[in-house]
Amino acid sequence: MKAGWSTDEAPRVVPNCITKVKSERKRPFIGDQMEDCKNYQGLFYILPIQKGYVVNWDTQKTVWNYLFKTRYSISDGDGSSTGRSLLVTEPYFNFRSCQDNLMENLFDEYGVRTLYLTNPASLTAYKYLKENPSKAETCLVVDAGYSFTHIIPYVKGKQVKEGIRRIDVGGKALTNHLKDVISYRQLNVLDETYVMNQCKEDCCQVSQEFLKDLEACKSGTKSKFYCQYVLPDWDTVAKRGFIRQKGDNVDQMQLIAMNNERISIPEMLFYPSDCGLNQIGVSHSIFNSVESLPEEVRPHLYSNIVLMGGSASFPGFRQRIENDIRSLADHIYDVKVTLPKDPSLESWFGGQLMSSDETAMNAIRIDRRLYQEAGPGVCCDLLEKNKITFLRESILHD
Repeated sequence: MKAGWSTDEAPRVVPNCITKVKSERKRPFIGDQMEDCKNYQGLFYILPIQKGYVVNWDTQKTVWNYLFKTRYSISDGDGSSTGRSLLVTEPYFNFRSCQDNLMENLFDEYGVRTLYLTNPASLTAYKYLKENPSKAETCLVVDAGYSFTHIIPYVKGKQVKEGIRRIDVGGKALTNHLKDVISYRQLNVLDETYVMNQCKEDCCQVSQEFLKDLEACKSGTKSKFYCQYVLPDWDTVAKRGFIRQKGDNVDQMQLIAMNNERISIPEMLFYPSDCGLNQIGVSHSIFNSVESLPEEVRPHLYSNIVLMGGSASFPGFRQRIENDIRSLADHIYDVKVTLPKDPSLESWFGGQLMSSDETAMNAIRIDRRLYQEAGPGVCCDLLEKNKITFLRESILHD
């Protein structure tokens, strides 16, 4: 979770989970309490969210209790907040039952006064269009997230549902695949999700010419992609591993040799069939999404592609998307792909910017009084009607 006051310079990143480790079996670590743990070996996650949707509300409330009481002190002793307003993002095409539970918990359990509910791409699109007012209120957001990768087009400030595409590959699938590959070839790391996720972030990159680079990997240790990743030993090496550099003294440390894995793992985003999914990749999904929309809006979408999500941080990701779309799209279209400074936090900064826009906020607003009088069903219907158009209304208002 990325949480913070609207006046903060940056959000606090809090793992949305409860974790347990072998070294301290009796103590569960909630959220970022895991920073207190000295040894992450055999880290076990208890996740409230699976496949992008909340499935364990007890775990989710435990994390919320910790966040609201300890980190931000907005809850009273009984768990209720002191009449705060809360902007929350929800999954794309969220289930009505999940929305009902979300409202019930935030209004009844935490006493939230006003709830603002939208999805991450809308906040990113809002920020992009606000900062680029000459872009005809049109852009296409690529959300390379944890469980899925979504492509969401916005035309004249409106989210176009018919153009939304989803790929069942995200950061979690990449980490799991890396664990399988390393465990099969070198060292059993199937229980080391945390460490291998760090290894993925530190070592992997997106290839611009995958087949050519894959051929180059055959030279083994002489390959330009070959490196050795030093695993943390929770003593000499702190909580994060690192890529071995020339001259580093790594005696008695465990090493993982990384070669073609550095480029083949992110390649799953572009060719999900590599891991057995009968789906097209992110570049082809963007092309398919844009071409499914009217011809007059295609030039604006191709020239305003915005990336967000943790997987967008891979080196070379933006350039690969731009090259692929350039080769797929008609030559008369200009192609431009924008990568924010920190793609994983872009939606939070979009929400921060939106918090000062009353017109935009009113379109995704649910008051506690309305919830108590009309129930969650009416609130969900109102949100569905309004949030698709709130970007256009707020932009025109300016």
